[in-house]
Amino acid sequence: NNTVQAAIFDWAGTTVDFGSVAPIEAFKALFEHEDITVSDADCRAPMGTEKSEHIRQMLAMPKIAQQWETLYQRSPSEKDVQRLYHEFLPLQLETIQEFSQVIPGCLDTMAYLKDKKIKIGSNTGYNEEMYALVAKTAEQQGFTTQSNVCATQVSKGRPYPYMAQAVMEELGILDAATCIKVDDTETGLEEGRHAGMWTVGVSISGNALGLRQAQWEALNQEEQSNLRQGAEEKLAKVNPHYIIDSVAELPNVIERINARLMRGERP
Repeated sequence: NNTVQAAIFDWAGTTVDFGSVAPIEAFKALFEHEDITVSDADCRAPMGTEKSEHIRQMLAMPKIAQQWETLYQRSPSEKDVQRLYHEFLPLQLETIQEFSQVIPGCLDTMAYLKDKKIKIGSNTGYNEEMYALVAKTAEQQGFTTQSNVCATQVSKGRPYPYMAQAVMEELGILDAATCIKVDDTETGLEEGRHAGMWTVGVSISGNALGLRQAQWEALNQEEQSNLRQGAEEKLAKVNPHYIIDSVAELPNVIERINARLMRGERP
């Protein structure tokens, strides 16, 4: 088939939770409980990875590892990662309930996809319990996907392509070149690349910008365009095929990808 058959979306920062706030608030609370100072940027750097891997990457950051060694007189171990992950779960569930508003324009884009008979899939760095909560909250607002895979359901999460491939299988798609991966993190876009899909980065609604909707809307045009440029540069490092402000702009991109597929182009 030489048109787009499926679009696979990330959750926080892409379809729900403008600014990808829920994970950040949970990671900040987690390290606060440990008396370790972390910045928003520290919490955002590993974003998109499975959550225990996210904790592992944070503990490896020199300034966090240093604080840990001062507190415990030793380096963080795998046991520490597992303990922190265990403590992280309830914190994450709490913030998901607070920050799961569907991103503006998302529902219109989903209506467009349904109209075009394009299947809707999703995947996430959340585990099954977190996913169940975010999906339930999204469903109450009218947003559902036909297939979802969590990082904990595959042998390796992002940037490995296994989650995207599992969604593709669940949706019954033959050719990865007819799939689009939409994500707000570099690692999620790399996942799509490795799966052989078209990749679309969202720069404003997610992790690359990292502002809540009200904060973004309070900025003047010049401030917005400077920050947009910075967010786009972050995502551009992993060479997505397209970068858009938010999922609201996806229909235009799909029209362009369809034209390229008709000409025999592949991702």
